[in-house]
Amino acid sequence: MKKAGILNRHLAGALAELGHGDGVLICDVGMPVPAGPRLVDLAFRAGVPSFAEVLDGLLAELVVEGATAATEIREANPAASALLDAHFPELELVSHGELKELSAGARLIVRTGEARPYANVLLRCGVFF
Repeated sequence: MKKAGILNRHLAGALAELGHGDGVLICDVGMPVPAGPRLVDLAFRAGVPSFAEVLDGLLAELVVEGATAATEIREANPAASALLDAHFPELELVSHGELKELSAGARLIVRTGEARPYANVLLRCGVFF
């Protein structure tokens, strides 16, 4: 049994399968989930787990070379916007509609219980060497 890191067996296994360039969408409870990518649904109740908790947990386990979020996050969710800016100084912004289109190409989608708007980010996996 693991004693640290991500303990959810479905999420830990999905992370182990990721490679360089793969996309991982961390999304709020309201984001439409496209058919195709593997989904690990962590949503339990509104706000649980939060976008911030899941983002921090995934960043502790993954090498990330880039991130994309919706432009709308800037006005609609300043807290999530500030969180992403702190982690990704070169955060790419696209329209929410484009982010939904891009999410169809993700390898993994992690759905949180976040209930604030536009708390979504598409991570691009890097390589540790």
